[in-house]
Amino acid sequence: MLQVVHAMASGKAISIIPQQQELTTQQAAEYLNGSRPYLIKLLEQGEIPHIKVGSHRRVRFDDLMNYKQQRDLKRNQLLTELTQISQEAGFYE
Repeated sequence: MLQVVHAMASGKAISIIPQQQELTTQQAAEYLNGSRPYLIKLLEQGEIPHIKVGSHRRVRFDDLMNYKQQRDLKRNQLLTELTQISQEAGFYE
C-alpha cells in the first residue's frame, strides 16, 4: 500500500489487477514497457510461463510480476557490480 500511495503522490497511474488475471501478450508487453515481439520471444524461450487459448497466448499477471522482479533484481546487481568496478578503476573521484 505504501508503494501505491508513493506512486500516486508522484503523479503516476495506478492499476489494480487480480493476481490470477490473464493478460494478452500486448497487455503484458505494455506492462514491461517492451514490445510485443520481444515478449513473445521471452515466452518462447521459457523465460515467462504462459498458456495458449486457441492460437492466442495468455500470461498470468503473477508470473509476469515474478519475471519483472527477477529482471529488476539482476539489473540492480549488475549495476552495483559495474559501479564497484568503476570505482576501483578510479572513474569516480
